[in-house]
Amino acid sequence: MGRFSQAISEGDGISVIPLLEQGDIGALAAAADGAGAEAIAVRSVADVAAARARTDLPIIVLELVRDADGLLAAHQGGADACVLVFEELAGEQESLEELYAEALELDLDCALDVHDEDELEAVLERVDPEILIISERDPEKDEEELDRTFELLPDVPVGKLVVSESRVRERDQVLALERAGVDAVLLSATLPAQDFGDVLAALTGR
Repeated sequence: MGRFSQAISEGDGISVIPLLEQGDIGALAAAADGAGAEAIAVRSVADVAAARARTDLPIIVLELVRDADGLLAAHQGGADACVLVFEELAGEQESLEELYAEALELDLDCALDVHDEDELEAVLERVDPEILIISERDPEKDEEELDRTFELLPDVPVGKLVVSESRVRERDQVLALERAGVDAVLLSATLPAQDFGDVLAALTGR
């Protein structure tokens, strides 16, 4: 078990993972640490060093990985985890399996991103991921935030770590995910830099 998976599995209740994207990445990382985050997300490998200089929290990189070079860059850059997006890799023969195996060889936690029932089924048939990200991107008409997470959650095998990537903005939403059995929520929208610590602390319950 890697640092990222350990943090979200052994934390006190559900973990809130903020995306550090706008503003001073290092300062935001330090604020996240103080506001009760148990891991942080950055968009690219280039932001890992700035975050790592100010926090020891596990870091997951959301940059799209399509080949082994991308995984190696994340590993060498100091990231603890990366994401493979099934939608982007589904049509490439064996690449999903190969990239997942390569990530594990590099000691990177590797989360598999899915956003519907068919993708979830296909991922579970092709690899045996420890971490699944249920993405709320591209919602259907009249689909409420978190509906997809709650819909897919019963189909996730016992023992998997589940992360809901969503635009959560209220503590009640976080608690609803926790009651449903979700291990972490990855904030897909960045929090306002000026009030970052206070807004994040409200979400974590700190």
